[in-house]
Amino acid sequence: MERFSQYRIMWVLVFFDLPTETKQERKISADFRKKLQDDGFTRFQFSIYLRHCPSQENADVHILRVKKLLPKKGSVGILCITDKQFGRIELFHGKKEETVATPYQQLELF
Repeated sequence: MERFSQYRIMWVLVFFDLPTETKQERKISADFRKKLQDDGFTRFQFSIYLRHCPSQENADVHILRVKKLLPKKGSVGILCITDKQFGRIELFHGKKEETVATPYQQLELF
């Protein structure tokens, strides 16, 4: 068996929705993000962070660390998937909507 196979390597995703109404809530949210980054997580989207782990055992260590960081308010989800599953992700990046110039002149009939 290959030691680092696509089925052994894991990705840990942490996605969250934390309150940011007050200055204190914004600080708690910012601290949570910083602590995730300090533990090796990378921002995937605004409230989604991910971390590559060489094994399930290593992923379990980082999942436990995230659980210890959980804020009292808000929602946090943790998802652990294999590298093979992560490799099937489909990403779409939209373009900024632009107004299209009309190439013709509108005629009015009376």
